[in-house]
Order: sequence, then C-alpha cells, then structure tokens
Amino acid sequence: MSGQHSVIAMRRRLISVATAVALLVATGPMLADDLAGFNAAIEDVASHSRAALGYLHNRNGDLAAVELERMRDAWGAFAERFGRDRPERFRANARYVTMLVDVPTRIVAATIMINFGRPDVAAGSLHAIRQGLSAVRRGSGVELLADCVLDANAAMEALVVYQDAPPDWDRPAAVTDFAQKAAAYGAAVTRCDAMAPALSESREFRRLVDGVAAALAFVPKAIAARDDDLIRRVIIELQSFDNLLALRYG
Repeated sequence: MSGQHSVIAMRRRLISVATAVALLVATGPMLADDLAGFNAAIEDVASHSRAALGYLHNRNGDLAAVELERMRDAWGAFAERFGRDRPERFRANARYVTMLVDVPTRIVAATIMINFGRPDVAAGSLHAIRQGLSAVRRGSGVELLADCVLDANAAMEALVVYQDAPPDWDRPAAVTDFAQKAAAYGAAVTRCDAMAPALSESREFRRLVDGVAAALAFVPKAIAARDDDLIRRVIIELQSFDNLLALRYG
C-alpha cells in the first residue's frame, strides 16, 4: 500500500506542478535580459540530470532518486526566476511555455518509474528533457557545449551501426558511408572542443577529446586493412568516450 500511496502523491505533485506553471505564465512576462544567469540556472538543473543518469546507468535507483529531487528543486528555482522573466532571446520562443510544464512533469515521471523498477524508462524521461532544453535554446539562437555534445551523441548513434555489421568491403558506397560517419563524429567532437575554451586545460575533458582523436586515427588503417575486428574495437572505444562526454558535459 505504501508504494501505491507514493505513486498517488507523485501524481498529485504532477497536477500541482502544472497548475503552478499555468499561474506563473498567466501573470505575464516581466522584462529582463540575464542570459548568463539563465544558462547557469539551466546548467544547475542539467548537472543533477547527468548525475541521475549516471546512477541509473549503474542501477542505483536510490541515489538517482536523490538527484532527481535535487533536480526538481533546481528547476523550481529556475522557474521562479525565469518563468515570467525570460531573457530577450527567448521572449518569442513558442517552445518556452511547453518547456516550463514538460520538464517538471518528466522529472516526477522519472521518479515514478524508478519506484516501479524501470530505470530505463526513467532515463528516457531525462534524455527527453535534455533534448527539449536543447531545442528551446536552439530555437532562440543559443547554443551551449551541452547542445554540441548532443550532436556528437547523435553522430555516434549513426556510426555505431557498424559495430556489429562492419561495412561490406566489396561495396565502395558502404565503405565511404562508414568513413563519412566516422569523420562526422570527429568533426562534432572537434567543434565541441572549440566551443569550450574554459575546459581546454581540464584534464578530464582533454582526455576525452584527445581520446576520440586517437581512436579515429585507426579508421583509415582499418579501412586499408579491411579489418572488421579493428573497426569493432574502435567503435567500442569511441562509445566509451561518447558516453562519458554525455555524462559529464551533455
């Protein structure tokens, strides 16, 4: 019964969240232009989301739930500050109000899914938040490192199909497609590196970016040797770096 009461309480929280946002939006926008503060507040939310995803990946639902609670609080602080008083670039963004309702709803849904023993669905809710926040930023002409990392993750998804099914070496088009997808991933990570001058001296960030470059250096060798096993090893290594990029900076 306690689990059922917990779910009911969370559903009530979903309703209260939606009501609060509706009241917040209905009061009308106030004028301000604190883009740096906006980005910092969103990063506070995202940092807890990344931590929760890390715990979910390791099947630690209890710690993930703690991070989700912190994420909910961080979002509450963001909504209080920027729900009405949004920066200039976001004032005409039609996605903004949807974001204000969608994010807290998905946070609560992720918590419910953890209680139901479905960490995969909970993680899906957090990934949806990440994509939604990126879409809102880009819709207003704002791009952060997290958005670039999202692009790199998408490029990795396109490349990973060759892990279990290496290109047919007798089909030049297939080999070219593999080479282009590998190059696209490298280009995405290079762009992320260029977007993060403040991280240029970060040992962790450099290890990931330089590790990607070192792994991609084997792609021409694998193609020249028609080496399926080398391709698999390269993609597995790239996936490891890509996952860490997402968990640390996405």
